[in-house]
Amino acid sequence: MRLIGLKLRNFRAYKDEHYLRVDTLTALIGRNDVGKSTIFEAIGAFFDHPLCKVEPADRCVHAQSDADIEISCVFDELPERLVLDESAWTTLGEELLLNGSGHLEIKKRYTGERLKPDIYAVARHPTDSKAKDLLLKKNADLKKLADELGVSVDDRRSNVELRAAIRAAAQPSKFADTEIPLNKEGAKEVWAALAPHLPLFALFRSDRPSTDDDDEVQDPMKLAVRQALQEVGPQLLAIQQKVEQRAIEVATRTLEKISGISESLSSTLAPRFRADQKWDSIFKLSLTGDHDIPINKRGSGVRRLILLGFFQAEVERRRAADKHESVIYAIEEPETSQHPSNQVAVVEALKALSKEQGVQILLTTHVPALAALLPIQSVHHITQDRSVARAIESGDGILKKIADDLGVHPQFQDTRVKVFLCVEGPTDVEFFRRITPVLRSHDPQLPEIGSDPRVAVIPLGGGTLQDWVNKQYLKELGKPEVHIYDRDVADYADACATINARGGGSWACQTQKREIENYLHSDAIYEIFNVRIAVDDDLDVATTLNVALGQKRFRSKPLKRVLAEDVAPRMTIARLRERNALDEMVGWYRRIGELL
Repeated sequence: MRLIGLKLRNFRAYKDEHYLRVDTLTALIGRNDVGKSTIFEAIGAFFDHPLCKVEPADRCVHAQSDADIEISCVFDELPERLVLDESAWTTLGEELLLNGSGHLEIKKRYTGERLKPDIYAVARHPTDSKAKDLLLKKNADLKKLADELGVSVDDRRSNVELRAAIRAAAQPSKFADTEIPLNKEGAKEVWAALAPHLPLFALFRSDRPSTDDDDEVQDPMKLAVRQALQEVGPQLLAIQQKVEQRAIEVATRTLEKISGISESLSSTLAPRFRADQKWDSIFKLSLTGDHDIPINKRGSGVRRLILLGFFQAEVERRRAADKHESVIYAIEEPETSQHPSNQVAVVEALKALSKEQGVQILLTTHVPALAALLPIQSVHHITQDRSVARAIESGDGILKKIADDLGVHPQFQDTRVKVFLCVEGPTDVEFFRRITPVLRSHDPQLPEIGSDPRVAVIPLGGGTLQDWVNKQYLKELGKPEVHIYDRDVADYADACATINARGGGSWACQTQKREIENYLHSDAIYEIFNVRIAVDDDLDVATTLNVALGQKRFRSKPLKRVLAEDVAPRMTIARLRERNALDEMVGWYRRIGELL
């Protein structure tokens, strides 16, 4: 199952119903204390995360003191079939449990002083007296209703068959959005059948205390245990059932012997097997540093780097795995305590992980520069007005609103900046930084991209690029822009034409070769990867290299980053000439130099 939407009502700052569209990658951007973490807490409460408990203080202070708190999650990619009544197969559609959009919408409503949750399926359900509330009826009631309608079924013990026959006979004609309680008798089986299909939810906060059990360190390892347990779930269930069978056999034989001694005593006894122990409390996994020093005693930057390593390892693990459990990773402020290069690395790892099957990434930040690294459709801006009402916005023009709300990145405001070099993504930024010393060995007058404060390098990012071009977010700063985009995206030709028509010194071009990686030489790639590929102007270098590596795994970062950070410095003037790349690249640099 995949989470596609969240609804909140009366939960902390969110009084009226608020809806958040959830994608494979969802970024919440806004000022401090605007309600970004609240959304994570709400999702965590829905999934019963141990760190997310709904308490009386979570009621919105602007709502009535006894107002109910509502947290609803909407899912697609639903299980094709469910087993109810032990052996009867059915579907959510056949049980009329889907909303008007054909999705599964589950609402948890927290009521009363203790805020105990009631669970509902919000569905487009029949209102006809004979066809409604069938899920809440016991077998005897269903049989009685079937008799009234004059219908028969092959197996009258099957509630699934009885409900289907009753609906067919009743022919419901009126439907309405209905809340069907799933923690009441009858419908409990539906929730029990759905629960194993829910995604795992992993929360990584940014402000944990540094204790011996610091969850910022422990959570990735705990999650690894939970994922492993989910993978071997059928085997563990078989073990539990085997233990139960053997234990009850012993208890039954014991009762037989007791009955021979005292029949009155044996009649008051019965075997009852309990398996309350949770498997994830049995297995422990932790990380320790040098001299057995707990990692949580290290700096917060080190702890966040552990998360980076975990996410990068997850990408490789999932690509190699045959089965993929559904997981939602919620990460608060991935940029916390990180050097800018590591901030980019974290975001790139999360973007790569979000593309893997069964994975969803949620992140929060109040740094507008990170928005430029993300696909525009993934960005959601959270604001509050003077009445403290919250709003969640996304879509066209969102980056301009974020810049207006949070300010422009300090790099853009640096008075030393004379020109902006705009490229597609973070790996392009690294490529230019690493190739600059090579080009300057040929012409020392070329600008030092990466160290010259007069040149600010900005990764625009695939889905965000058109907004940066069309909305001219940098225009108010009054600096010329040089845009260099890969040739492999045809739409970028229009973007280049738009920029070149601006005047004011701005200039744009597409690379003559397919991508920036096509400017590398096969010898430089071989020196790092120890595999040989024939690089030409049109080759998909990263994909071809990945195939050539086969089962080999090279480091913990994506191939494109390795090509930019490790292979580019191994280029030489001779290798650039052999790739017919030197003159073109020198031309880019001289164009930038003319604007300084």
